[in-house]
Amino acid sequence: MKAAMARLNDLSRARFTFLPTPLVELRRLSAMLKGPRLLMKRDDLTGLGLGGNKTRKLEFLLGEALKQGCDSVITGGAIQSNHCRQTAAAAAAVGLECHLALGGEEPENRNGNLLLDRLFGAIVHWCGDDRKGEQIPRIAAELRSRGKTPYVVPYGGSNVVGAMGFVAAIGEVKAQLDERKIAIDHLIVASSSGGTHAGMAVGLDIFGLAVQITGIGIDKGQWGGVAYESQLADLANQVAERLGISVAYTADMFRVRRDYLGRGYGVMGDLEHEAITLFAEQEAILLDPVYTGRTMGGFIDMVRNEEFSPDDTVLLWHTGGVPAIFSYAKEFNAGDQE
Repeated sequence: MKAAMARLNDLSRARFTFLPTPLVELRRLSAMLKGPRLLMKRDDLTGLGLGGNKTRKLEFLLGEALKQGCDSVITGGAIQSNHCRQTAAAAAAVGLECHLALGGEEPENRNGNLLLDRLFGAIVHWCGDDRKGEQIPRIAAELRSRGKTPYVVPYGGSNVVGAMGFVAAIGEVKAQLDERKIAIDHLIVASSSGGTHAGMAVGLDIFGLAVQITGIGIDKGQWGGVAYESQLADLANQVAERLGISVAYTADMFRVRRDYLGRGYGVMGDLEHEAITLFAEQEAILLDPVYTGRTMGGFIDMVRNEEFSPDDTVLLWHTGGVPAIFSYAKEFNAGDQE
């Protein structure tokens, strides 16, 4: 595995993330739930553009863009995409023009991540029902016709290059755990576009952590008719091949919980509302409504269903996205009393 670590370190990488992010213990929440010992990896504190886990992927992706001599980047997502906001910030940090293919129509007022996209100088292309970068090829072709050299960052930054960020992240958290002499039993993370989950799986093997990841599904479970777990396995195999490790990943090696999808992507319900409130009141930690709110809501439900032993140690991975909470203000203002 030393050879794999050497290959990882040799990859082109732009440096704009504040690492390592803190590893904190959630004592008050653990006591309230009467559940397992809780740790949280605070990737909401990666620094760039108000933080988030995508900066880990973007260090490798934009490192490759700069190496290829690109002058612009393109990516896509929903109107309040954390990934798009972090891509815009990363592009500004390294001097690349940023184009965002966002789902929906331009609103009268910008807030949350969308406001930050503007502040970072991103050029937004409104794409209606297409919120997963479906129109990126068209935008890329237009830019090339104007003499630009664009670099395409895939939806969620989830390709073999982006996933390297979470291979490295596992090495980072392992060093923190070893320093404090802590062993973890479970790792819980939001799972959506796949790069974080797949990269972590490879990282666990490279750095020797025998831990099962549970991904909390945020969106529908199929991509182009391919089951999500199969997509995770395929991406993990690509990462393993790039790093030269002989591990064959299969769909049944990936655990994804889809029972917390509620009313769909980006729709906040009671599950997310309770989780956001509890983490704020018990630990002064803010969650976003789309990813960490749903993930931590699912985790709380799992604790209440006694899916963990009180003796377990669980690592919760905060993937960031807090700016999006401001676009959900009405859900938290409802029912306020004077």
